Amino acid sequence: MRIMQNTFFLVIAFTLAMSACAKKDYLVTIKTGYGDMKVILYDQTPQHKENFLKLAQSGDYDSTIFHRVIENFMIQGGDVNAKPGNKNKIEYKVPAEFVDTLFHHKGALAAARQGDRVNPAKASSGCQWYIVQGIVYGKEELTTDMQKINEYLKRLIQKPEYANLQEELSKIYYEQGEAAFNKKLMEMKPVLEGEYNQKFDIAFPADRLELYTTLGGAPHLDDAYTVFGRVVEGMEVIDKIAAVETGSMDKPVADVYMTFEVEKMNAKKLHELYGNK
Repeated sequence: MRIMQNTFFLVIAFTLAMSACAKKDYLVTIKTGYGDMKVILYDQTPQHKENFLKLAQSGDYDSTIFHRVIENFMIQGGDVNAKPGNKNKIEYKVPAEFVDTLFHHKGALAAARQGDRVNPAKASSGCQWYIVQGIVYGKEELTTDMQKINEYLKRLIQKPEYANLQEELSKIYYEQGEAAFNKKLMEMKPVLEGEYNQKFDIAFPADRLELYTTLGGAPHLDDAYTVFGRVVEGMEVIDKIAAVETGSMDKPVADVYMTFEVEKMNAKKLHELYGNK
């Protein structure tokens, strides 16, 4: 009897093991004229994952464009409602799914949404999404309370001896970019601390700090927009699209079209290839 019981439990265990090995997941390829980007989707954000797969597999995303591109920030697409001839209008929203371990490093795939004033729950668009390019940050930039820096900087420029500082900062921002501007703010940090007897240091999660100071990203979006996937191949394509000429409303002058390919794969194999956990 005991032998039969042991055999039964072995069969059950083997069946469960085989079931786990056979579990399927998906690798999504976004094909563009600038190259392909392969994307994995996170199990931790199941509603966003299901919705994105549905639109990619149905063909709704095919022939849509990257309609908003901002270099050193992100490339945005997925506006199904703007596709000529499309009758499948997306009017629903997807509830926010914020996860502490998912954040806006370069290559992160996240959901676009309406602003907080009309969307206090931070619910995501039913179709639009963006891929982060961002910039590489210095450690000090991320471990400094920039809001507090700006608050005291406004006080500082009111002093006669710092009258030219506002013009200098504006010139750096518009002529040299955000990275140079942030560097200048860091140079002002000890000045502000001395003038106002304040400290501007803050804690920053170690895992995020590592990626933002090496790979780069857009940390100011963290915990406000749902990250639900990431680019695992074709990171250079992000840079190519982000560099295209843009016009009004940050729309590329020449349309950047995309098509989608969804490949069902063994989940274990996908994890071995890309560490999708």
